[in-house]
Amino acid sequence: MQVGNVTTPFGRRSVTLAQVKGQMRTAEIKAGKSADKWKVFRDACEARAVLGIQDRALAVLDALLTFYPDNELCEERGLVVFPSNDQLSVRAHGIAGTTLRRHLAALVDAGLIQRKDSANGKRYARKDETGGIEEAFGFSLAPLLARAEELAHAAQQVAAERKRFRITKEALSICRRDVRKLISAAMEEGAAGDWGHIEEMFLGLTGRIPRTPTVADLQQILEEMEMLREEIINRLEIQENSENMDSNAVQNERHIQNSNTESSNELEPSSGKEQGAKSSQAIRPTKEPTKAFPLGMVLQACPGIRDYGPSGNVESWRDLMSAAVVVRSMLGVSPSAYQDACEILGPQNAAAVVACILERAGHIENAGGYLRNLTRKATCGEFSLGPMLMALLRANGATGRKAS
Repeated sequence: MQVGNVTTPFGRRSVTLAQVKGQMRTAEIKAGKSADKWKVFRDACEARAVLGIQDRALAVLDALLTFYPDNELCEERGLVVFPSNDQLSVRAHGIAGTTLRRHLAALVDAGLIQRKDSANGKRYARKDETGGIEEAFGFSLAPLLARAEELAHAAQQVAAERKRFRITKEALSICRRDVRKLISAAMEEGAAGDWGHIEEMFLGLTGRIPRTPTVADLQQILEEMEMLREEIINRLEIQENSENMDSNAVQNERHIQNSNTESSNELEPSSGKEQGAKSSQAIRPTKEPTKAFPLGMVLQACPGIRDYGPSGNVESWRDLMSAAVVVRSMLGVSPSAYQDACEILGPQNAAAVVACILERAGHIENAGGYLRNLTRKATCGEFSLGPMLMALLRANGATGRKAS
C-alpha cells in the first residue's frame, strides 16, 4: 500500500500547506521502520505542551491507537484505522460528537494523524480476494511513525525542563527560607544594621514571583535572593568579627596593664608616649576580608569591566583583578586608595567595587574619593557590596552578559 500520498479531505474541510508537507514527509518513511505505538503515544503525551494539544485530544489519539491491531506501528501492516465516530466516542470515554470532531481536527493540525478520506467521506476498508485489506480510508497513523524520534527528543527536552524547574523552585524555596529566618534572628537578637530595609528588599523579591512562573522567572529571582542571603551573612560576619576584635582588644589591654603592674619595679618605660604607642599597636584591629560574590553575578551587573580584561575579556577572578588595576588607573584612583580597599574588602570584592564604579562612572565625579568613602564605611560595617550589585542588576534589567 502506498503511504504518504498527498490527499485532500472530503467536503468543506480545507487543507493547509503544512498538512501537505506532513503527508510528503510520511512518504519518506524508510522501509522496515517500526515503532512501539504506546511509547510514541507516551512521548506525545509528554510533549503535549510543545505540540499544542489538550488532554482530551490525547484521549482521542489513545482511542484511535486501540483500533490498530498491533503494538508495533509498521508501514507493511498498514497504518490506517477506520472506526466510526460512535466507536471512537465509546473508547474515548463517551466524548460528545462535536467535541470528538474538534479534537480530531486538533490532532490533524498538530501533525499526529492524517485524514485519508474516501470519495464519499466514509471510513471503511476495501479487501482483496483473500480477505486482506487492500486499501483503507479513515485516519492514517503514519505521522506517528515518521515522527517517532522527533517526539522522543521533544519528550526528553520537556522532562529535562521540568526537572530544571523543580530544582530551581526547590533552591528558591530553601534560599527564601534562609533569608527569612536570618532576618528574623537578626531582628530578634538586636544585631546592628538596617534590617528593616533588608526585609523590604526580601519582600520585594518574593512579591515578584509570578503566580505561574517560568524557569527563567525563578532563576532570576533565585540569583537575587542568593545575593541577598550572601549580603546578610556578610553583615553578620562583620558584626561577629567586630565583636571578637573588641573582645580581644579588651583582653590585650588588660594583659598589658597587668604586665606593666607586675613589672613596674623592674622595668619602667622611658616615657608615657612610648607606652601609649605600644598599647595602641597591640590593640589595633585587623579587618578580615569578606566573602566574594559569584563572578558571574558581578559580570552580569558590570559588563563594562570585561573590555579591560586580558585579551579583552574576563573569564576568572584573576582576570577581573587585572582589569580592576587598569580601570583604577584610568579613573584616577590612587594606588593607596585601592590598596586600602583590598585590605578592608578583600582583593576580589575590591575589584568588584571598581567594576561597579566603572559602570556608574558617569554619575561619580571623584572615583578615588568615592572608593575611599566606601572603604571607610566598610570598616564601620556600614557598606557591603551586595546592595550595589543588586541595584546595578536591576538597572541593567539583568541582561548583562553572563560569565562563560
